[in-house]
Amino acid sequence: MSRTTPSARRSDAFGPDLDDTGCHILHVDMDAFFASVEIAKDPSLRGKPVIVGGLGQRGVVSAASYEARRFGVNSAMPMGVARKRCPHGVYLPPDFAEYSRISKAVMAVFAEYTPAVEPLSVDEAFLDVAGSRRLFGSGRKIAAHIRHRVHTDHDVTCTVGVASTKFIAKLASTQAKPNGLAVVPAGRVLDFLHPLPVSALWGVGEKTAKALSRLGLRTVGDVAALPVARLRSAVGRASSEHLHALAWGRDVRQVETRHVEKSVGAETTFEQDVADVEEVVRTVLGLAHKVAGRARRTGVRGRTISVKIRYGNFTTVNRSRTLVESTDVARDIHTVAADLLRANVTGAVRLVGVRLEGLSNDDSGFHQPRLGDPQHGWREVERTVDDLAERFGRGVVRPQASSPRPFPTTEVHLRTEVRWCRRRTRRPKNGLLVRPASSGDTRR
Repeated sequence: MSRTTPSARRSDAFGPDLDDTGCHILHVDMDAFFASVEIAKDPSLRGKPVIVGGLGQRGVVSAASYEARRFGVNSAMPMGVARKRCPHGVYLPPDFAEYSRISKAVMAVFAEYTPAVEPLSVDEAFLDVAGSRRLFGSGRKIAAHIRHRVHTDHDVTCTVGVASTKFIAKLASTQAKPNGLAVVPAGRVLDFLHPLPVSALWGVGEKTAKALSRLGLRTVGDVAALPVARLRSAVGRASSEHLHALAWGRDVRQVETRHVEKSVGAETTFEQDVADVEEVVRTVLGLAHKVAGRARRTGVRGRTISVKIRYGNFTTVNRSRTLVESTDVARDIHTVAADLLRANVTGAVRLVGVRLEGLSNDDSGFHQPRLGDPQHGWREVERTVDDLAERFGRGVVRPQASSPRPFPTTEVHLRTEVRWCRRRTRRPKNGLLVRPASSGDTRR
């Protein structure tokens, strides 16, 4: 969900009608995607400041319509600040199922024009249309077709940047927002790039920008003109070579159609700071199941488990531990995360997160039990829960964090747990889903 920042100021010098010879890379970015989907669902919201996000005291803005942005509301802003800046706005909770549905439909539109689609998130993607020009025309024409299709089919808008590299196409789409189309001709890349501030370069955050500023570097052109040796003294060898190449418009990266997950994580913000570490540990149980479920659906396992602890003063601590063997089991994730939390929490916690890192593919589905593990382990239990969730919906079986025995410990217990999970959901004759009462586990 990109938003126009000082890193890419809008300019009319690179509009949709320029020469697009050699420009086969498209960056497509949906405009205020979550808010736009909500407006498409309820057209009476059109023209109003719509803000989507968590509505609680600790909520965060996920997306804001352009009407809301005029009041200084942006994504990632605390919801309390947004309400002060735009008290008359329309505030809505996110509908992730609908966003996912529209996202998949939009990505399918992209795939009609080229198989070379690299999704970056639910609302943006790179496309390589070099092999599609005979069928659909130049990059500029394909971009115009895509914008028309997305708006006609789904009543949301997107912005497209057309260029010869991914880096320039991304910057072009940022400049053209919202609902625009920008072309940067291959022969005019430096004219487009060099006047931009240094923050336009990928990899330049606040710390690097300050380091470059101390050298008197304000624009991308300043970085390009500086000898690499001097740049290296400020930001190091790897960063200096990377930034110098980008400053001259060099970006050799190709559109990657195979996305490799680097980590799988989940986090939550408490309504009030929590001082009881055991309550934080119980909360992480649910997060561990989310992480493990996503890992299994993606077909990956991870060896490193990390926790994120944010205190009330916004100080953030990250701690991790690496296992001997990779896992996709919530029990393993929660056990390690609980140990890390108990050893590192020193105050009232505002936010907690857990992440599975060091991922590897799980193509075979084979799992080597550890010495002493029961034959039927927790992995089988959790896969059974996955099956139930796929058949009857997520939440039909949930971890009971308050149980004095949250995880069975013997093989008999585990076999009973699997049979119990399979019995917990039944579909009566009228077709309605019957779920067990949420008061707790009454098994004996």
